[in-house]
Amino acid sequence: MKQCLIVVDYQKDFVDGSLGFPEAVLLDEKIAEKVEAYHAKDQDVIFTLDTHEENYMDTQEGKNLPIPHCIRGSVGWELYGKTAASRKEEDLLIEKPTFPSYELGALLREKAYDEIQLVGVVTDICVLSNAVIAKAALPEAKISVDASCTATMSEEMKQKTFDVMGSLQITVLNR
Repeated sequence: MKQCLIVVDYQKDFVDGSLGFPEAVLLDEKIAEKVEAYHAKDQDVIFTLDTHEENYMDTQEGKNLPIPHCIRGSVGWELYGKTAASRKEEDLLIEKPTFPSYELGALLREKAYDEIQLVGVVTDICVLSNAVIAKAALPEAKISVDASCTATMSEEMKQKTFDVMGSLQITVLNR
């Protein structure tokens, strides 16, 4: 069975940087352990990187969220903590200029995974949108999100997002 773990945007700016929040910090060890478990089973791990350029404030996102973050090459753009240390050279990195990634969807379709699990931040934005991309790319694959390895700034929004995922036939584990 071909499996894949997708670590969504677990970058310094979303953990303890310009858009960081305490719940995100608490995920580090859990996500790192999950990455290592996938490596131990010789399964693929993909990391997405929210990636913006110096002109971020002039973009549509910058106008709606006027907090510069994840600027390519900055400290805030880097993967965070133990999760960063758990990354192997062969793990794929996908830079994405917006919430979901078409490139990720194309890669998943090409690899034809049987199971895909997502973890990371932010639950109600990038985790959700990339889970939907995975479902669209591989509608017959089992797509899941480990709730214990995701975080967002609002517990209410997190729970609503899990409800939406369930209605899209994305399995929410450890809720």
